[in-house]
Amino acid sequence: MIGISTHKIAQIILMSRELDRAERELRAFIERLTVEEQVSLVAVMWIGRDSFMRDELEEAKATAREEATTPTADYLLGTPHLSDHLENGLDELGISVVQDEDELVRGG
Repeated sequence: MIGISTHKIAQIILMSRELDRAERELRAFIERLTVEEQVSLVAVMWIGRDSFMRDELEEAKATAREEATTPTADYLLGTPHLSDHLENGLDELGISVVQDEDELVRGG
């Protein structure tokens, strides 16, 4: 279990694609996540950029907890290609957010 809903990750992916217009909203969204959701989000991103393998999800989450030295929103917003890494991480974990993204784009 990744510890954050795919719907929330889909929202983050969509907002990060529009960072010029949505940075403040994205920052606030990430800051409102629980600590566990933030840890899971960082772990999925790390898997997507090949810092961890899919079977190392729990290790990635533990590392995210232990090594958190800056606010999660600052860390993630400073990560180039955030949306790509999140999508790749979910793909690696066998999770699709296409339906969630489509629903969000349609206004759901």
